[in-house]
Amino acid sequence: MVTIHDTNTNKLIEKSAEEIKKSNIVKAPDWSNFVKTGAHKERPPTDKGWWYKRAAAVLRKIYIKGPIGVSKLRSTYGGKKNRGHKPGKFYKGSGKIIRVILQQLEQAEFVKKEAKGVHKGRVITKKGKAFLDKLAK
Repeated sequence: MVTIHDTNTNKLIEKSAEEIKKSNIVKAPDWSNFVKTGAHKERPPTDKGWWYKRAAAVLRKIYIKGPIGVSKLRSTYGGKKNRGHKPGKFYKGSGKIIRVILQQLEQAEFVKKEAKGVHKGRVITKKGKAFLDKLAK
């Protein structure tokens, strides 16, 4: 059986972003047209479907990494800020964007919260796993 580990990551994210947009699993809020994706960016994204691509990327990351929280995802989507003559410095990505996407994925029952023992965060459900594995073929 083909899983997401056997496919090209970029193609999988593009395909799942289109599917998420078509089936209205995730909806981009009104403010998503004006917001930057982190303190390290100078401008908002120019791609109109960036919200759906980020949602697909977050879903894939949860599938791979297991219980993962907002803080780890912020570090994943962060980057180095250009500070002129000073050396560049790493800044985390926007937490609001990631939290809203996670809440929307929870409403669609693709991810759920798990707080067993030391590992806390979101994990993928059977429905979310089946969605990504179907698109990986």
